[in-house]
Amino acid sequence: PPNLSDIAVGGTHVCTLRARGQANSTPICWGDDREGQATGTDAGGFTGPKEVGGVTFVTALALGRHFSCALKLSGSVFCWGKPGPWLGPDGALYICNNGGFEWHERDGRLYPGDQPVNYSGGRIERLDLTTGALTVLYDACDGRPLCGPNDLVFDRSGGFWFTDHGKNRPQDRDRTGVFYAQADGSQIKQVLFPLEGPNGIGLSPAEDALYVAETLTGRVWEWRLAGPGTVAAGRRDRPDGGRLLPAPPGYLLYDSLAVDSLGRVCVATLIQGGITVIDPVANTAELRRFDDILTTNICFGGPNLRTAFLTLSSTGRLISVPWDAPGLTLNFSGAA
Repeated sequence: PPNLSDIAVGGTHVCTLRARGQANSTPICWGDDREGQATGTDAGGFTGPKEVGGVTFVTALALGRHFSCALKLSGSVFCWGKPGPWLGPDGALYICNNGGFEWHERDGRLYPGDQPVNYSGGRIERLDLTTGALTVLYDACDGRPLCGPNDLVFDRSGGFWFTDHGKNRPQDRDRTGVFYAQADGSQIKQVLFPLEGPNGIGLSPAEDALYVAETLTGRVWEWRLAGPGTVAAGRRDRPDGGRLLPAPPGYLLYDSLAVDSLGRVCVATLIQGGITVIDPVANTAELRRFDDILTTNICFGGPNLRTAFLTLSSTGRLISVPWDAPGLTLNFSGAA
């Protein structure tokens, strides 16, 4: 077909885009469709080039091994296929619902602000992908409400760590920390407190270390782990055992993070705009710049997890870039 652009490659399927950003801008996909990642249907098997029905006004594409996503002109994202890195041990989708923000537009870009007027609290939610049922798994710990759960990561045992970023108000902000919880809703505990705006969170390849990015201080901390949900005893830079990892020079804030297969911590970096790649063993940090001061998220996908998918939030873009090492396969993601 004429007027095609934006070829994106998943694990075993490919999509391209017709007439980017227009009413007829529809993804055309082919290849492995056993999870519906090509056509968005349950047809299974392999398919030749087909349009993805009902998906229009698309400006960009990003593909994983078992799913596809389209960024629409409105700024919304539509995905089809089987979600990967967000799945829990029971096949459900686990969501950090932070309760929202006030949003501010400045020079054509969007920026998050304080706690919104319609804020009703933060919570961890579970979405059953078979029935569509959405339930609140946790909204408090030891009687204290969760404020703004932000990022989570599952360990091999099926439990998960998550950060509570908290909320800002005109004259004060929340003091929050890091929690560990069971996927069946049976147990939640606060493990680390206090932290200043904890955001991205990840585990080392051996799951013997936990990494947490603080937004407000521009710091990444490492804790050694004694087991699932347990931090090893012994003081390092912090009394609770946290070790401060290196950072690039200058003023910056941190957002989400992902760990690659080399054990490097790859942190979305605000203000300077990019991904900071931290090697906890070599004790080095390198900033890889991108053209948005709100580079907010990173995850890995594509063939052999050699593609990094980044959100450039102030300009409403989802981009993919080759990475110099495979990403770390997340537990229960279904990635090979």
